[in-house]
Amino acid sequence: MQFPLQLRFKVFALSPQIFVDDAAGQPVCYVKQKLFRFREKVELFRDSTRQQVVATIEADRIIDWSAKYAFKTPEGTPLGSVGRRGLRSLWRAHYEVFPPAGGSPAFSIHEENPMAKILDGIFGEIPLIGALAGYFIHPKYLASRPDGTPVMRLTKRPSFLERRFEIEQVGSADEGEQSAILMSFLMMILLERARG
Repeated sequence: MQFPLQLRFKVFALSPQIFVDDAAGQPVCYVKQKLFRFREKVELFRDSTRQQVVATIEADRIIDWSAKYAFKTPEGTPLGSVGRRGLRSLWRAHYEVFPPAGGSPAFSIHEENPMAKILDGIFGEIPLIGALAGYFIHPKYLASRPDGTPVMRLTKRPSFLERRFEIEQVGSADEGEQSAILMSFLMMILLERARG
Protein backbone atom coordinates (compact mmCIF):
# COMPACT_ATOMS: atom_id res chain seq x y z
CA MET A 1 0.00 0.00 0.00
CA GLN A 2 1.19 3.46 -0.87
CA PHE A 3 0.33 5.95 1.85
CA PRO A 4 -1.54 8.19 2.39
CA LEU A 5 -4.73 6.26 1.68
CA GLN A 6 -7.84 8.19 0.66
CA LEU A 7 -11.28 7.02 1.86
CA ARG A 8 -14.56 8.23 0.39
CA PHE A 9 -17.75 7.48 2.31
CA LYS A 10 -21.05 7.81 0.47
CA VAL A 11 -23.43 9.63 2.83
CA PHE A 12 -26.63 9.24 0.80
CA ALA A 13 -26.22 5.58 -0.22
CA LEU A 14 -28.89 3.11 0.92
CA SER A 15 -26.27 0.80 2.43
CA PRO A 16 -22.97 2.22 3.71
CA GLN A 17 -20.12 2.07 1.16
CA ILE A 18 -16.49 3.12 1.47
CA PHE A 19 -14.04 3.47 -1.43
CA VAL A 20 -10.35 3.20 -0.46
CA ASP A 21 -7.59 4.36 -2.86
CA ASP A 22 -3.83 4.58 -2.37
CA ALA A 23 -1.62 7.63 -2.98
CA ALA A 24 -1.37 6.77 -6.72
CA GLY A 25 -5.17 6.67 -7.05
CA GLN A 26 -5.29 2.87 -7.38
CA PRO A 27 -8.12 1.05 -5.56
CA VAL A 28 -7.07 -0.70 -2.35
CA CYS A 29 -10.53 -2.00 -1.46
CA TYR A 30 -14.24 -1.30 -1.57
CA VAL A 31 -16.38 -1.81 1.53
CA LYS A 32 -20.08 -2.60 1.55
CA GLN A 33 -22.03 -3.14 4.75
CA LYS A 34 -24.93 -5.56 4.63
CA LEU A 35 -28.21 -4.13 5.88
CA PHE A 36 -30.92 -5.71 8.02
CA ARG A 37 -28.73 -8.29 9.74
CA PHE A 38 -28.96 -9.30 13.38
CA ARG A 39 -25.17 -9.37 13.58
CA GLU A 40 -22.98 -6.85 11.80
CA LYS A 41 -21.27 -8.15 8.68
CA VAL A 42 -19.08 -6.11 6.38
CA GLU A 43 -17.49 -7.34 3.16
CA LEU A 44 -14.26 -5.93 1.70
CA PHE A 45 -13.88 -6.30 -2.06
CA ARG A 46 -10.83 -5.74 -4.28
CA ASP A 47 -12.67 -2.89 -6.05
CA SER A 48 -16.16 -1.48 -6.66
CA THR A 49 -17.02 -4.20 -9.22
CA ARG A 50 -17.48 -6.50 -6.17
CA GLN A 51 -16.18 -9.53 -8.06
CA GLN A 52 -13.46 -10.55 -5.58
CA VAL A 53 -14.00 -10.63 -1.80
CA VAL A 54 -10.74 -9.82 0.03
CA ALA A 55 -11.96 -10.17 3.63
CA THR A 56 -15.02 -10.05 5.86
CA ILE A 57 -15.59 -8.34 9.21
CA GLU A 58 -18.22 -9.93 11.44
CA ALA A 59 -19.46 -9.17 14.95
CA ASP A 60 -19.26 -11.84 17.63
CA ARG A 61 -22.69 -10.94 19.08
CA ILE A 62 -25.99 -9.32 18.21
CA ILE A 63 -25.82 -6.49 20.74
CA ASP A 64 -23.21 -3.91 19.76
CA TRP A 65 -22.05 -3.02 23.30
CA SER A 66 -18.39 -4.09 23.65
CA ALA A 67 -18.69 -6.43 20.65
CA LYS A 68 -15.58 -7.72 18.89
CA TYR A 69 -15.41 -7.63 15.12
CA ALA A 70 -13.35 -10.46 13.61
CA PHE A 71 -11.42 -10.03 10.35
CA LYS A 72 -11.30 -13.15 8.18
CA THR A 73 -10.19 -14.16 4.71
CA PRO A 74 -12.91 -15.46 2.36
CA GLU A 75 -11.80 -18.97 3.35
CA GLY A 76 -12.35 -18.20 7.05
CA THR A 77 -8.71 -17.76 8.17
CA PRO A 78 -8.55 -15.25 11.06
CA LEU A 79 -6.67 -11.99 10.38
CA GLY A 80 -7.33 -10.31 13.74
CA SER A 81 -10.16 -8.39 15.37
CA VAL A 82 -11.15 -5.02 16.77
CA GLY A 83 -13.29 -4.23 19.80
CA ARG A 84 -14.75 -1.08 21.30
CA ARG A 85 -13.93 -0.38 24.94
CA GLY A 86 -17.47 -0.18 26.46
CA LEU A 87 -17.79 2.73 28.89
CA ARG A 88 -14.38 4.10 27.91
CA SER A 89 -15.76 4.67 24.38
CA LEU A 90 -18.90 6.47 25.51
CA TRP A 91 -17.49 10.01 25.17
CA ARG A 92 -14.20 9.34 23.44
CA ALA A 93 -13.85 6.61 20.83
CA HIS A 94 -11.44 3.93 22.05
CA TYR A 95 -10.86 0.67 20.19
CA GLU A 96 -8.38 -2.15 20.61
CA VAL A 97 -6.93 -4.18 17.73
CA PHE A 98 -6.14 -7.83 18.51
CA PRO A 99 -3.80 -10.19 16.62
CA PRO A 100 -5.21 -13.30 14.85
CA ALA A 101 -4.29 -15.57 17.78
CA GLY A 102 -6.15 -13.32 20.25
CA GLY A 103 -4.60 -12.41 23.58
CA SER A 104 -3.59 -8.91 24.54
CA PRO A 105 -4.20 -5.98 22.14
CA ALA A 106 -1.54 -5.29 19.51
CA PHE A 107 -2.76 -1.72 18.91
CA SER A 108 -5.02 0.86 20.49
CA ILE A 109 -7.09 3.42 18.51
CA HIS A 110 -8.29 6.57 20.22
CA GLU A 111 -9.49 10.04 19.32
CA GLU A 112 -6.80 12.68 19.51
CA ASN A 113 -9.32 15.47 20.13
CA PRO A 114 -12.69 14.24 21.44
CA MET A 115 -14.18 17.75 21.31
CA ALA A 116 -13.88 17.76 17.50
CA LYS A 117 -16.00 14.61 17.31
CA ILE A 118 -18.62 16.01 19.69
CA LEU A 119 -18.92 19.22 17.63
CA ASP A 120 -19.00 17.22 14.39
CA GLY A 121 -21.79 15.02 15.78
CA ILE A 122 -23.88 17.97 17.01
CA PHE A 123 -23.53 20.30 14.02
CA GLY A 124 -23.48 17.47 11.47
CA GLU A 125 -27.13 16.64 12.19
CA ILE A 126 -28.44 20.18 11.60
CA PRO A 127 -29.73 20.71 8.03
CA LEU A 128 -27.54 23.02 5.93
CA ILE A 129 -25.17 23.64 8.84
CA GLY A 130 -24.27 19.95 8.73
CA ALA A 131 -22.74 20.37 5.26
CA LEU A 132 -20.50 23.13 6.59
CA ALA A 133 -19.61 21.16 9.71
CA GLY A 134 -18.23 18.39 7.50
CA TYR A 135 -16.02 20.97 5.86
CA PHE A 136 -14.64 22.68 8.98
CA ILE A 137 -14.56 20.07 11.79
CA HIS A 138 -12.03 17.24 11.41
CA PRO A 139 -11.74 14.52 14.07
CA LYS A 140 -8.47 12.55 14.16
CA TYR A 141 -7.89 9.00 15.38
CA LEU A 142 -4.47 7.57 16.22
CA ALA A 143 -3.51 3.88 16.15
CA SER A 144 -0.59 3.18 18.48
CA ARG A 145 1.24 0.21 19.96
CA PRO A 146 0.74 -0.71 23.66
CA ASP A 147 3.90 1.27 24.55
CA GLY A 148 2.35 4.41 23.01
CA THR A 149 4.35 4.40 19.75
CA PRO A 150 2.11 5.88 17.01
CA VAL A 151 1.70 3.80 13.85
CA MET A 152 -1.17 5.20 11.72
CA ARG A 153 -3.51 8.19 11.84
CA LEU A 154 -7.03 8.56 10.39
CA THR A 155 -8.10 12.15 9.72
CA LYS A 156 -11.46 13.39 8.46
CA ARG A 157 -10.95 15.77 5.51
CA PRO A 158 -13.06 18.71 4.28
CA SER A 159 -16.07 17.52 2.26
CA PHE A 160 -19.64 18.52 1.45
CA LEU A 161 -21.74 15.73 -0.08
CA GLU A 162 -19.60 12.77 0.94
CA ARG A 163 -17.27 12.10 3.83
CA ARG A 164 -13.56 11.96 3.08
CA PHE A 165 -10.84 10.53 5.28
CA GLU A 166 -7.10 10.12 4.95
CA ILE A 167 -4.94 7.42 6.53
CA GLU A 168 -1.27 8.22 6.92
CA GLN A 169 1.48 6.01 8.25
CA VAL A 170 3.37 7.73 11.08
CA GLY A 171 5.39 4.74 12.33
CA SER A 172 6.73 1.41 11.13
CA ALA A 173 4.35 -1.54 10.61
CA ASP A 174 4.50 -4.67 8.50
CA GLU A 175 1.89 -5.47 5.84
CA GLY A 176 -0.23 -7.64 8.15
CA GLU A 177 -0.32 -4.92 10.81
CA GLN A 178 -1.22 -2.28 8.20
CA SER A 179 -4.10 -4.44 6.96
CA ALA A 180 -5.41 -5.06 10.50
CA ILE A 181 -5.31 -1.34 11.33
CA LEU A 182 -6.95 -0.44 7.99
CA MET A 183 -9.82 -2.89 8.62
CA SER A 184 -10.12 -1.54 12.18
CA PHE A 185 -10.37 2.03 10.88
CA LEU A 186 -13.01 0.97 8.33
CA MET A 187 -15.15 -0.75 10.98
CA MET A 188 -14.66 2.18 13.34
CA ILE A 189 -15.90 4.62 10.67
CA LEU A 190 -19.06 2.55 10.20
CA LEU A 191 -19.65 2.25 13.96
CA GLU A 192 -18.94 5.90 14.76
CA ARG A 193 -21.20 6.98 11.89
CA ALA A 194 -24.05 5.12 13.56
CA ARG A 195 -23.28 6.85 16.88
CA GLY A 196 -23.51 10.31 15.32
